[in-house]
Amino acid sequence: MTPTPIAAEVSPSHSEHTNRLAQEKSPYLLQHAHNPVDWYPWGEEAFAKAQKENKPIFLSVGYSTCHWCHVMAHESFESDEVAEIMNREFVNIKVDREERPDVDRIYMTFVQATTGGGGWPMSVWLTPNLQPFVGGTYFPPEDRYGQPGFKKVLKGVAEAWKQNHEKITEQGTKIISALEEAQAATPDSTDKIDIKILEKACEQFSGIFDAKEGGFGNAPKFPRPAALNFLTRFYARNPKGDSGKRALEMDLVTLRKMAAGGMRDHLGGGFHRYSVDRYWHVPHFEKMLYDQAQLAVAYLDAFQITKDRQFESVACGILDYVARDMTSEEGGFFSAEDADSLEGAAPSAPAHQTRGDSAPPSKSEGAFYIWTKKEVDAALGDGAEIFDFHYGVQPNGNAPEGSDPQGEFRGKNILIERHTIAETAKHFRNIGFQPVRPAGVSPADQISEDEIRQSLARSREKLLSIRTKRPRPHLDDKIISAWNGLMISAYARGAQVLNEPRYLESAVRAAKFVRSQLWDEKNKILYRTYRGGRGTVEGFADDYAFVIQGMVDLYEASFDVEWLKFAIELQETQDRLFFDEENGGYFSTSGRDKSVVLRMKDDNDSAEPAASSVAALNLLRLAQFRDQKQLEARGKKTIRAFSATISRFPSAMPQLLAALDFSLRKPRQIVIAGKPDAPEAKALLAEVHRHFLPNKILLLADGGDGQKYLGEKNEALRSMSVLNGKPAAYVCENFACQAPVIDPDDLRKLLATP
Repeated sequence: MTPTPIAAEVSPSHSEHTNRLAQEKSPYLLQHAHNPVDWYPWGEEAFAKAQKENKPIFLSVGYSTCHWCHVMAHESFESDEVAEIMNREFVNIKVDREERPDVDRIYMTFVQATTGGGGWPMSVWLTPNLQPFVGGTYFPPEDRYGQPGFKKVLKGVAEAWKQNHEKITEQGTKIISALEEAQAATPDSTDKIDIKILEKACEQFSGIFDAKEGGFGNAPKFPRPAALNFLTRFYARNPKGDSGKRALEMDLVTLRKMAAGGMRDHLGGGFHRYSVDRYWHVPHFEKMLYDQAQLAVAYLDAFQITKDRQFESVACGILDYVARDMTSEEGGFFSAEDADSLEGAAPSAPAHQTRGDSAPPSKSEGAFYIWTKKEVDAALGDGAEIFDFHYGVQPNGNAPEGSDPQGEFRGKNILIERHTIAETAKHFRNIGFQPVRPAGVSPADQISEDEIRQSLARSREKLLSIRTKRPRPHLDDKIISAWNGLMISAYARGAQVLNEPRYLESAVRAAKFVRSQLWDEKNKILYRTYRGGRGTVEGFADDYAFVIQGMVDLYEASFDVEWLKFAIELQETQDRLFFDEENGGYFSTSGRDKSVVLRMKDDNDSAEPAASSVAALNLLRLAQFRDQKQLEARGKKTIRAFSATISRFPSAMPQLLAALDFSLRKPRQIVIAGKPDAPEAKALLAEVHRHFLPNKILLLADGGDGQKYLGEKNEALRSMSVLNGKPAAYVCENFACQAPVIDPDDLRKLLATP
């Protein structure tokens, strides 16, 4: 079922107010359209007012599924008393960080540098010239949590501006200059970039690895798929070596622990944002598209390496969840689902509840996902005992002590796999449990693992059916180019690894949506967002990088050369708008929007990989497809642009290290010659997809337009054809190829050779 896009939720308590945000498309901005605060969107109207009246700007940055953004909005922005101070003393600007990551990035860098922390909502005060001078995140309405109250901060900043605005303006200029200087650092030519950097990164991850619970560091724990991506590639470099085995162990333990924990939605599929504890038990319940995309790929990689069906099941759960709940009718993918939702069952509630539908009783985090034991037992009847044991359901709730400071999970259960299937079966055999069985099955037989597995599947289905009648969390139904690129990659990989045509169809539909709705063919510009029409914000470097990656992956899954052509067209635009010709790497912005006071390069692969990290690997892959040395040189220059970072602290950029690994090895080209729908060609492709081969590219030589296009730049590909009338596989390094094979067993032997 594809959800219907909705109007963004608004607070009913101030519906008599309407500000300029009512004209925006962003769900986050629309959530604030009826605040008594006189909000402006980021733009010239607000800047002109600040300059004309010599007022400082209060900049509030967040996103529509942000829990603490909702809290601050309810406590402060819906308050007439607070709004009166804000409207009198400041020009107030609201920014959706997902729509304007460029604005968010600049001022978050300032907040982190001046406070030692960051997060959302982000609260920053700017001069009329957009220079920051005070910053923070969430402020409570009154002094609380060791933080000053928001009203006190507002009055203090307003008074400081009136008394010392010239000095503050001078200070703001110095701050921007310092940030510019930090961004202008040139690569250190003495830094050696080689395999030792990869080894050092693995050692750094090993040093902070939680061997018992998986993940890196202590609570809160984030999945950080880019790190997992690096570890599997480091393993593939030397699978029999101690360091390779250690890298794989860190990856697999983390994936298994996350899959068993409450961070995974055991009923509906997909993952929540992060865990507040080290056990992956209590999550922050929002679901982000970029997490689903990257984690699906991580689980697919693990399945290819281990052939463990658990990893396959988790990957399918993610992909099926996004197809069911996060896909628009036109094929694009929505951005996120909120952590908060209305409490209590509401059978008549629409698919995605909004605050504007009726006066809500109350919202709390995780309400859609958590259960009392009484609810579970009433729903499952005879199946409850097995389910409760396996998923840790307790009469008084199962949230660990200290993980629920707001008391929202008191008496409630967050489903976690306390036991494996084998452990659950053993437990019930030991107590002599006799399940209800169909006729013909001996009641004397001990319960089997298959029976446990089937019982749990039936129980999950029943609870999911009940859960669908609850009020759903708010859906952020804007479609973001970058995140759609990541999800296209995930579906393309899923189609290959799992041989599932549905996943290829999802990837193709989304790619067509991006090309038709977010790409301006005439002006060669990719746009950032779509919601009821294309947004006005032009795409950033990560939009291009992630979509290019998606198109390359989609070519390898579909062999439709149009997607490869689109990737190359996008790469040309990305290079023109964002590449730093002098020092290498990609600025996150084009520099065309003069209200963005600083051009920055991301140098950290965190929840989302940096644009340069993904772009470097894109360039190296495209160089192989097209046999173009200039693309390879640009990719290597992009890696070298961050030599200072990866030489000293390589684990900061694990996705860039994946590109470095690719550049340090001899990439393989695997060419399937023949019609892709021929049974013999399918058998060869199936063999390729059984292997985890991160440093290969996959091409088709079918004698058609695709081979002709690729052969324009690649002489070796022109001559590849079927062997004795049968589809054949060519395995090559730099297109120096071994003898073609037609038997999948022979291909397996070639692929198994390092």
